[in-house]
Amino acid sequence: MPRRNRGARLKWVERRQAYYIVWFERGRERLRSTGTPDSREAEAALATFIRQYQRTTSGPRPADEVTIAAALDYYGEHKGSFAADPVRIGQAISALLPFWGELTAADVNDRRCKDYLAWRSKATATMRRELTTLRAALNYCQGRILDRAPVVYLPPAPAGKDRWLTRPEAAALLNAARTGRSDVRLYLPLFIVMALYTGARKEAILSLRWPQVDLKAGRINFARSDNRQTSKGRAHIPIPDHLLTFLRLAYKRRNSDLGFVIHDKGKQVLDVGGAWKPEAQYVQGSFGRACKKAGLPGVTPHTLRHTCGTWMAQAGVPLREIGGWLGHSDARTTELYAHHHPDFHRGAKKALDRR
Repeated sequence: MPRRNRGARLKWVERRQAYYIVWFERGRERLRSTGTPDSREAEAALATFIRQYQRTTSGPRPADEVTIAAALDYYGEHKGSFAADPVRIGQAISALLPFWGELTAADVNDRRCKDYLAWRSKATATMRRELTTLRAALNYCQGRILDRAPVVYLPPAPAGKDRWLTRPEAAALLNAARTGRSDVRLYLPLFIVMALYTGARKEAILSLRWPQVDLKAGRINFARSDNRQTSKGRAHIPIPDHLLTFLRLAYKRRNSDLGFVIHDKGKQVLDVGGAWKPEAQYVQGSFGRACKKAGLPGVTPHTLRHTCGTWMAQAGVPLREIGGWLGHSDARTTELYAHHHPDFHRGAKKALDRR
């Protein structure tokens, strides 16, 4: 019986005192020296070999001949780097490789995915996002380097958080931001007010530039400048009066007409993703310190978006209009905010109240 093909992997050869790349072709073992006893250098040589092997081997291959490392590498090179959020895809791939790298696509099944959940032991939302990246990679490879993509088990989606700020809590947070460090005081209050009054996502606010803000017409266009479409909608909305005052003051302090609205001495304030830059400002850290100072546990920048939707629902704004403002689908808006609406189930109650 032919030996099962696990794909290319590293093997230590004692008599050569070096790592070798071992793989199987038509049931026959093949070896190639990496020329090094260093494991890191050997892993780099393996990754290069896999890329070259994928290019020289035409057509899709059986699942037991394609390693997960090869599939993730192919997906990252041909698709992931051009996606809307390549940093997050890169983070997911880095998390997946230690467990899945040497396994093949044929090894993917429900039991293996559940073993990964136990091994990874992170928040359910994080692990679900990583396995979603694995599924996307295998589906992308199908018909290219893989003849058939296996089914990837995903854990159930966690229930959404219903944490939102009352107006006194929002005022306390804003006051904490205003009385923080001098460099943070110039951008964090504006970020908080923009998130509360527009409901835009953190990354949309941090990437917003002044050409997207029309102070005369009183409108903000959060659409991506690169025109990339994602499942996370970005709205084009009128500017609420209170926010308009903040933006006019910020415009006078702008670094340039093409610069970022949220900036630190002209440089963009960053999110937590990507390579760490010690000289940069990160909104996550300054926001967390302001929450701690205001005595608001369990609050994240995304809480401000949820607060915006909740306030609109409590004011009786139609759910369809809330969805348009936030860039939601109708079903998503109903799920999140219907129970805050004064008309929630009112029709059902009236029907049951009839004699």
